[in-house]
Amino acid sequence: MKITVIGTGYVGLVTGVSLSEIGHDVTCIDIDERKVEQMRKGLSPIFEPGLEDMMKRNIGRHRLAFETSYEKGLAEADVIFIAVGTPQKEDGHANLTYIENVAERIAEHICKDAIVVTKSTVPVGTNDRISEVIHSRLKADVNISIASNPEFLREGSAIHDTFHGDRIVIGAEDRQTRETLDRVFAPLAIPVYHTDIRSAEMIKYASNAFLAAKISFINEISHICEKVGADVESVAHGMGLDKRIGNQFLRAGIGYGGSCFPKDTNALVQIAGHVEHDFELLKSVIKVNNNQQSMLVDKVLNRLGGVTGKTIALLGLSFKPNTDDMRDAPSIVIADRLAALDARMTAYDPIASFRASGLLPAEVSYRESIEEAVRGADAVLILTDWEQIKHFPLEAYKELMETPVIFDGRNCHSLEEAEQAGVEYISIGRRAVVPQTDSVT
Repeated sequence: MKITVIGTGYVGLVTGVSLSEIGHDVTCIDIDERKVEQMRKGLSPIFEPGLEDMMKRNIGRHRLAFETSYEKGLAEADVIFIAVGTPQKEDGHANLTYIENVAERIAEHICKDAIVVTKSTVPVGTNDRISEVIHSRLKADVNISIASNPEFLREGSAIHDTFHGDRIVIGAEDRQTRETLDRVFAPLAIPVYHTDIRSAEMIKYASNAFLAAKISFINEISHICEKVGADVESVAHGMGLDKRIGNQFLRAGIGYGGSCFPKDTNALVQIAGHVEHDFELLKSVIKVNNNQQSMLVDKVLNRLGGVTGKTIALLGLSFKPNTDDMRDAPSIVIADRLAALDARMTAYDPIASFRASGLLPAEVSYRESIEEAVRGADAVLILTDWEQIKHFPLEAYKELMETPVIFDGRNCHSLEEAEQAGVEYISIGRRAVVPQTDSVT
């Protein structure tokens, strides 16, 4: 099938490349000429494990192409996926400027019957607006149907999620559209759930809001665990054994970030407000997460008494491992607060340092290895659970630091590991490990 994907950000590029992998003839459109030239060479503008290899393979098979021209990109399309950004405005609303611009361009250049599918995360009712814009501006005598197909990809494992997802949601109002989209996704052999367009739009927001709520809930539990002497890891495991609860997203830490949860939770609060519903639960989820992101600094201040003139090593900067995405990364809030307290900072991230350098304060200096970042530091803050950081031996901190104090915002290590290594280890929702000093007789 001839498919066009408009937008080559995280969602658009993964979608386009994956659809070419399962046999479709895919053209991806982006207005950035330099970016398109790089992608034509098989170079991905984002870091996602396995993506570049798949790009190169399907470019070589002549099933994947990149265009800046809407006229060329839409000429033969049977299905058009809209996958442009919907960034958050200052008031929390989703910015739909890019969506409306794309709808206008589709109306201007479409020359055959096609299905327009919204992949971008959009407020309920947006597809009605897309339909209105396209049908009011169509220049050709063609039939256009509209559908919603929200994405449920996790950054860092998006390729895996595409081919092993729990479900594919298709919101459409007519049988022919549903059947055509069924054929698009059939090679994936993933269950398809059909619903109306507005329900499909809401499923995306409701899913992300629920997962964000689980994260904030276990983070609140972690605070209580620290005060009553319980271990949040054990608590979460015991909760997760209940099939009604499940063990996913019950890891205490320094809060969620990235392109989805912060933006989508805020947008859903705004959607609720438009229909005069005060979404108090979700407002609390957001408040808890915002507080959680700076909580690790409070632990540092309580332990060190202050950070003025001290060197703090930040390990991991991206909002999660296996991505270079810095959007709403907790490292930004933490580094800003430490800078305001006159701390010096060294930082290491396997992938995200370049992107981070444009977002973190000037007080941060970047290192090429964990050893370089940690050497001589007064304290270490683990902010992202990269495999390199999780497997860095705790004993090594003793060799690199005069007084090894580790604040683990992701609970990467067990308390037993910390005790055996003889380091001071302060994590989330668990007792602090303080090495025993030899008594002098």
